[in-house]
Amino acid sequence: MNDSVNQDGGGKKSWWQRLSAGLKRTSASIGGAIADLVSKRKLDASTIEELEEVLIRADLGVATAAKIAAAVGDGRYDKTVSADEVKQILAAEVEKIMAPVAQPLVLDAAARPFVILVVGVNGSGKTTTIGKLSARFHAEGRKVVLAAGDTFRAAAIEQLKIWGQRSGSEVIASTQGADAAALAFQALETARAQSADVLIVDTAGRLQNKAALMGELEKIVRVMKKLDPAAPHAVLLVLDATVGQNALSQVEEFARTAGVTGLVMTKLDGTARGGILVAIAAKHRIPVHFIGVGESVEDLSPFAAKDFAAAVAGISE
Repeated sequence: MNDSVNQDGGGKKSWWQRLSAGLKRTSASIGGAIADLVSKRKLDASTIEELEEVLIRADLGVATAAKIAAAVGDGRYDKTVSADEVKQILAAEVEKIMAPVAQPLVLDAAARPFVILVVGVNGSGKTTTIGKLSARFHAEGRKVVLAAGDTFRAAAIEQLKIWGQRSGSEVIASTQGADAAALAFQALETARAQSADVLIVDTAGRLQNKAALMGELEKIVRVMKKLDPAAPHAVLLVLDATVGQNALSQVEEFARTAGVTGLVMTKLDGTARGGILVAIAAKHRIPVHFIGVGESVEDLSPFAAKDFAAAVAGISE
């Protein structure tokens, strides 16, 4: 497995350990149901149907669940199969779906600053994700500027300022209720003047008021394009894994309003519904750049399809 953070003498967990632990609730719910199914009887049509239902309940999506169940049944009717065998098939099928979307976020060195617009509903972990990304970029030796564009929530502004201090990034902020587009424009001016490598812009997440949200996002993009016609260079949608099926509608909404170029899935450690990322990948095929399985900076890591598939299926390293 891919270890982006190695085990050290201080007992720090590797990325694989954190990922598999984070997806334990998802893998346990799927694995337990699989074991119950296949231990009782030989594989027949009703077993396959029940397996499909298990995968649908795990939020993998109807089409994906049917495909995986069919793969399990292929050539195995009236045979006894082990839970491990089914898990291996599950992992292989999930990996096939996830491999095409497992794409790193590539920062174009020619774009200075490289502008990242971050969108998502309130509570999805947008501001924390921005903080973790800024810390990651700073550790890579990049100069980062943050824009506190969620001007509707004073807490979001303060949270971003704290992350700015932690990651050594300048934060461009105003008061609650200030014009987000004007702030984004000012932040891009500042980032350019300072020859910053990256500008990350936070935004408000009022999905319940779609017209206002769309208008604000369009305005932010429009004013930044006055300074840099190519901005934003990336639009990242932050999704909370615990919302399950609701994440699918969020992808649709934000893809339409903001031209999403990549996804970040957070809170995979807090849910048995981690399979929703598979359903999203199968339906929308939007690149998945990062996933998060905890609160610390190193708990946000580039997405690796093979590791994710094995962790969802509950396969040991």
